[in-house]
Formats: sequence, structure tokens, C-alpha cells
Amino acid sequence: MTTPDSAKRVAMACLVGTSIEWYDFFIYGTASALVLPKLFFPSVDPAAGTLLSFSTFALAFIVRPIGGLIFGHFGDRVGRKALLVTTVLLMGTATTLIGLLPTYASIGVAAPWLLVVLRVLQGISVGGEYGGAVLMAVEHSEPGRLGYRGSWVQMGSPAGLILANTAFLLVTQLPGGALLDWGWRIPFLLGSVLLVVGLVIRLRIPESPRFEEIKEQGDIAKVPALVVLRQYPGRVLLTAGAYVGTGVVFYGSSIFGLNYGVEKVGFSRSQVLTIVLIGQVLAFFAMPVFATLSDRVGRKAVFLASQVGMGVLVFPWLWLYGTGSFGWALVAFLLLYLPYAASYGTMATFFAEVYETRIGYSGLSLGYQLGTVLGSGFAPIISVALLRETGTVTSVGLYMIAAVAVSIVCAVLLTSAATVTSPRTLTAPQRAA
Repeated sequence: MTTPDSAKRVAMACLVGTSIEWYDFFIYGTASALVLPKLFFPSVDPAAGTLLSFSTFALAFIVRPIGGLIFGHFGDRVGRKALLVTTVLLMGTATTLIGLLPTYASIGVAAPWLLVVLRVLQGISVGGEYGGAVLMAVEHSEPGRLGYRGSWVQMGSPAGLILANTAFLLVTQLPGGALLDWGWRIPFLLGSVLLVVGLVIRLRIPESPRFEEIKEQGDIAKVPALVVLRQYPGRVLLTAGAYVGTGVVFYGSSIFGLNYGVEKVGFSRSQVLTIVLIGQVLAFFAMPVFATLSDRVGRKAVFLASQVGMGVLVFPWLWLYGTGSFGWALVAFLLLYLPYAASYGTMATFFAEVYETRIGYSGLSLGYQLGTVLGSGFAPIISVALLRETGTVTSVGLYMIAAVAVSIVCAVLLTSAATVTSPRTLTAPQRAA
């Protein structure tokens, strides 16, 4: 039986483990904006190098649905815990190897190809991580606090970005050319230390009580993803669409924004890293507040309000950031990250409630990870391309607003169709699938 103490312990374990996963994932994004173009794509002009670097960043999002499909299948078949141990092991190993990777100057074109392979492994790992971590937190939650407990997993994203930006902020203080010579490796090599921490924490948490229940009832789907695609294809697409706005706004501001701030506005690397870091601190503490509100007034209301807020604040963010003033830029990010926190903080439970327990890992992973391909992965590269072609960030702002509009429409439709079907109400053919 779930108690408040046990729910808190599991949620905390999910938060710590997910923070480590996101740290590993985000240090690549930070590096792709600040150092990887020079280290792995030096033979092309700076703008093209940035596009190539962001392309490898996007690649991880393209393969994330594959990770969601693989880990979702086994997560619904053998349990959530074992798969979460595997994801943190895979991510930590790939991240550490990136830190040991020779650059283009040492081995030529083999360097970017090896970088691509390791980035693919990162993408597969985080693709399998999200659904399992969310379900572990939500399925262990006490009644009436599902949104709050689910937000602990979401807090891992800003926590990971805070750790990643802090690590890079420290190494950017190295003298001379030390950052490009060897300093950039340090944040990646820290992944080996965090890997051990993540494994210890994940091995100690109990299996989901809801999964144990359906396992005892013999209600395990043979091919969970097939059940999802046959019975709920609309929900998968709507889940993906509902995520898009949050992904575009967040990755457009935190990854494209780093490069734009340094290359176009005139900020130093340290300044933009500090700005994003402070903004993520706000998001970290705001997420559980908005999630608690969603437990009281409904997740639909909070989620939709957050989308509207992001859409309204896109152009103020761009204008204030473009002033070149550190103070105004900080205000811009704090304003934008507040509705982002409301969206991301409520998202976990909002999406988890769409699918029944026996196919929850597969359904949530497929819908969410498809959304990350459409939104997150390509947001930086599309933003860079728009700026390059139009010469103005107005096009970037319009792109973000269009993505938010898609999310509003999909969230409304998803909410109206998101009545969770109990396993006990399924027909015999459905249960046999």
C-alpha cells in the first residue's frame, strides 16, 4: 500500500535519477552551442558549423521514439524498475565516452561520426527514461497528489540543465585556450561519477504497485506498442502535438538562445550560461507549485493557461534579450520560464493519465517522444536557419508562437478524449492483444 513517505522516497529517487539523465543530455546541447562546432566541424564556415552541430543535437531526438518503443515494450512487460536502471547505465556510459572522444584535429572525419554514434545512444536512453520515470512517480503517488508527484520527475529537467550549465560555466573560466583544448571534456567525464550515483539510487526503489497488480492479474499485454497503435493512435498524435509548443519554446530559448546571445547579441559565454541557469532555478521551484495547483483546479486549465502565457511572452523575451543588457535579458528569461514551468510541471501526469497501466510505458513514451522529434529536436536548427534566411529574429518568434498554437489545439482535443480505460472494462479481444 502506498503511503506518503514511500511516495516521497520514490519521487525523490526519480528526481535524482532523472536529473542525472538530463544533465548528461543537456551538456551535449550546451556544448553544441558553444564548443562542438569548432572541435568537430572546423572545416566549414562558422554558421554552417553551428547548423551541423545542432543537427547532431537534433539526431538524438529523432531516435528517442526508438528508445521509447524498445524500453516501453519491456517496461510494460517486465516492469518499470529494471528499465530505469538500464537507461541510466546507457546514458552515463555514452556521456563518459564523449568526454574521451578525439576531436577532428586528431582523427579527422572519424571524430564527428563517432560523436553521432554516441549521441544516438544518448537519445535512445533518454527516450526510454521519461515514460518509466513518470509512471514510477505517478503510480506510487497517494490519491489527490498525482500532479505534484509527477512534477518531481519534471524537476529533473531544470535540475539537469542547472548542473550542465554550472559545469560549463566553471570550465569557461579556464585561462587561454584551455576550454577548447581539454576543459570541455570535464562536464562529460563527470557523467561517470553521476552514473554510479544514479545506479545506486535506482536499484533501491521498489517496483510500481500498479504494475505489480496487473502482473498478478495476468493482464500483461503481449505487444504493448501494438495495442497502443491499434486502439489509441489518435491519443499518441495528440500527446505529441500537445508537447510541441513547450519543446520549441524551451529548446529555442535555452539552446538556440545560447548561440544567438553569444554570436549576435554580444553576450559572453559566461553571461548567457548564467542567465539560463538562473531562469532554470526559477523553473525548478515553480514546477511543483503549478503541479499542486493542477491537482486542485485540473490539469487542463493549468496546461492551457501555460501555453497561452508562453505564446504571449515570446516577443517580449526576444526584444528584452536583444537589448544586450544582462539585467533585461535575465528578466526576459525569468518571464518566459514561468509559464514554461507551469506547462512542463503539469505535463507528466496530464499525459500519463491518457493511457491505462498495462500499456502506460509504451503509450506515454511513444506520444511524448514523437512530440520531442517534432518540437524539441529541430527547434534550435530551425531557429538558426530562420535567422540566417530572414536576417531577423521575428521569424523565430513567429515559429515559436505557431508551435504553441498547435499545442493548444491538441491539448483541448486530448483532454476531451483522455478518459482512461480501466483494464477491467476492456473487452476480451482487447485484453488478448
